Amino acid sequence: MGVTADKLKELREREAKIKEMGGPKAVAAQLERGKMTARDRINYFFDPGTFRELDMFMKHRGTLFGIDKVDVPADGVISGFGNVNGRQVFAFAQDFTARAGSLGEMHAKKITKVQDLSLRAGKPCVGFCDSGGARIQEGVDSLSGYGQIFYRNAIASGVVPQISAIMGPCAGGAVYSPAMTDFIYMVKNTGMMFITGPDVIKSVLGEIITQEELGGAMTHNSKSGVAQFAAESDADCIDQIKALLDYFPSNNMEDPPYVDSGDDPNRLCPDLDTIIPDSTMGAYDMKDVIRSIVDNGEFLEVHKYFAMNILTGYARLGGNVIGIIANQPKVLAGCLDVDSSDKATRFIRTCDCFNIPMLTIADVPGYLPGRQQEWGGIIRHGAKLLWCYSEATVPKITLATRKDYGGSYLAMCSSDLRADFSFAWPTAEIAVMGAEGAANVIFRREIKESPDPVAKRKEMIDNYKTALCNPYVAASRGYIDGVIMPSETRARLIEAFAVIANKRQALPPKKHGNIPT
Repeated sequence: MGVTADKLKELREREAKIKEMGGPKAVAAQLERGKMTARDRINYFFDPGTFRELDMFMKHRGTLFGIDKVDVPADGVISGFGNVNGRQVFAFAQDFTARAGSLGEMHAKKITKVQDLSLRAGKPCVGFCDSGGARIQEGVDSLSGYGQIFYRNAIASGVVPQISAIMGPCAGGAVYSPAMTDFIYMVKNTGMMFITGPDVIKSVLGEIITQEELGGAMTHNSKSGVAQFAAESDADCIDQIKALLDYFPSNNMEDPPYVDSGDDPNRLCPDLDTIIPDSTMGAYDMKDVIRSIVDNGEFLEVHKYFAMNILTGYARLGGNVIGIIANQPKVLAGCLDVDSSDKATRFIRTCDCFNIPMLTIADVPGYLPGRQQEWGGIIRHGAKLLWCYSEATVPKITLATRKDYGGSYLAMCSSDLRADFSFAWPTAEIAVMGAEGAANVIFRREIKESPDPVAKRKEMIDNYKTALCNPYVAASRGYIDGVIMPSETRARLIEAFAVIANKRQALPPKKHGNIPT
């Protein structure tokens, strides 16, 4: 055997040793928890045979507290690039079997290299998080590593899609990198996020709470809104991420990918002609409207479990990607509140970053009243909607299906906020407020002085409805571009988006605006 053969053998042996990760015992423990290993996640995520690993032989430089005698394969993180559904993506996966995936100087260096390459190449970056946190033996070098990652999260924001998958523990300072990315996925029962864990909370505050209750997948999907997606398993999580990437361009200089869905652009939606209840107080499911309109009824909902009085998500119309923001009459009558305003605002900005046209579907009676909403800052949170719709330069189309009252009419992307087209169904009621409330204000004296106040109030309500609670007054002023048959909505929207597909709108030169907090 020659020198060359010996060198090749050595390379293969070194690779094989590193690919064993933390060893058979640690790998078995990972699998027993219902989790994939980091390498299994990478292999499942990328198209077969396309992943190219970077920095496999990276080693830590720690010397204190015995860490210098500890070998950490690949320094606890696998990083590289490959193809996902035929498109190039960069990724890293923390390896919990290797020193609990703890982050030290070189571990962070591997991640930041992938982040830098992702930004230079203009390709998405996905992180699979499963780590015990900072490598304490490396001290401030570990903290610096987190800071280097955070900086790159901020610089790449709005340039390339960044996605985080929480597949294990993610605590302390580690949570901030996922929070700075565009989307967070969490795996139920295994993915955890919190600043301080249950033990610290118990010792400081005396409160007893489980990890799952404190920072589990459904906690952050339904209560805090930190995470946008929940998954049943690692495989389900990765499948969901791959589906989301199909709706996104690789970077902010590209358009989202077109896919021929096979759904007729001129298809009518006759079910929509009867979907609005006869009573204005009646509820219906806005998801039925969305699924009827979009290609093949496919709607990838974002933030499904949080602020459910508003819907956000991605779909295709005529093969082209759109983002959808819609009030949900089934929940809080579709009212806007603090959480729904934040949810919609973040979604609007994400669409605008990545050149995704937006469809807004309005059925909104107003802002949710009450002390808690006012104390919670509904003014500043609600202002975000006005701000972000005004600032967004992608094509914007608004459809009013029923109630569209007052300030919430404006907040749901009225023509005044530069919606390119505003349409309404014949059932739309575009007014300052509902007829009942308006009659009580405008005709208070007449009702009070009438011999039959109940009959007089009904008469005044009917008069107000006839005069103002319809789409035609707004249409006569040019605020509504067309009153359309519900069944023709799909065809009209596809046509309108095609007209403004090449929209170009410039904002005044500035460093950046000062968005309401």
